[in-house]
Amino acid sequence: MSDRLSVLKTYKLYVGGKFPRSESGRVYEVTDCKGTWLANAPLASRKDARDAVVAARKAFGGWSGATAYNRGQILYRIAEMLEGRREQFIAEVADAEGLSKAKATAQVDAAIDRWVWYAGWSDKVAQITGGANPVAGPYFNLSSPEPTGVVAVLAPQDSSFLGLVSVIAPAVVTGNTVVVVTSEKSPLPALSLAEVLATSDLPGGVVNILSGRTAEIAAPLAAHQDVNALDLAGADAGLAKELETAAADNLKRVLRPEPADWSADPGTGRLLSFLETKTVWHPMGV
Repeated sequence: MSDRLSVLKTYKLYVGGKFPRSESGRVYEVTDCKGTWLANAPLASRKDARDAVVAARKAFGGWSGATAYNRGQILYRIAEMLEGRREQFIAEVADAEGLSKAKATAQVDAAIDRWVWYAGWSDKVAQITGGANPVAGPYFNLSSPEPTGVVAVLAPQDSSFLGLVSVIAPAVVTGNTVVVVTSEKSPLPALSLAEVLATSDLPGGVVNILSGRTAEIAAPLAAHQDVNALDLAGADAGLAKELETAAADNLKRVLRPEPADWSADPGTGRLLSFLETKTVWHPMGV
């Protein structure tokens, strides 16, 4: 009989490609659906939120300036690494959501497949959102999509991994950088995803992951002047209204929360939510 002690995992935030502790040093207990303690997760502060925005802004130029093909390759590499750690995520999702191993496996497999699906859109989205426009005059008039900028994403509360992937991947594949607030009660799959991102080819700061009290972290993000858009998937109706009001101060683009079946075909709605259209007039024959 072995008398060795288990090595318990220490979860940290993921900001700028690094793993800092919460600036305040706070943590909170994460339990499974039966109330059994699973781990301590970092309780992010307003300062952590501001640091994450700085990291996301710093990474935006390089990420948005990368070729669409390159972004797709990087996202596909992340999917490969998720496949390699599949069993870990199955166990974490089962604990987080109170699922059987078979149902947790289906959730994880769907999340990996969805990451691959979004990766494939990287060099195709311009074909469905851009194009040549007929104009009255001797000009070529061309429209093309460009990323909105830094997007603050409130991850779904009830889908700790599939829902998480469904809101992160469509935002970053088109060139945005994100600050993600994890599911408050089930943050561990998201914090483990950070370990995959850190060892992939994804540049630091493209995805920043904060765990803690959703309302506490979301408020400074909604009011932050260097955040360009909000995805409120993980907000309830009351919080969403408050955040949307704060977001109006610098005219942030806001994706309101709606009932979602994360296992359903995602379509292109989220993919197109955080894109702007650039139109160029070019004289013919020049």
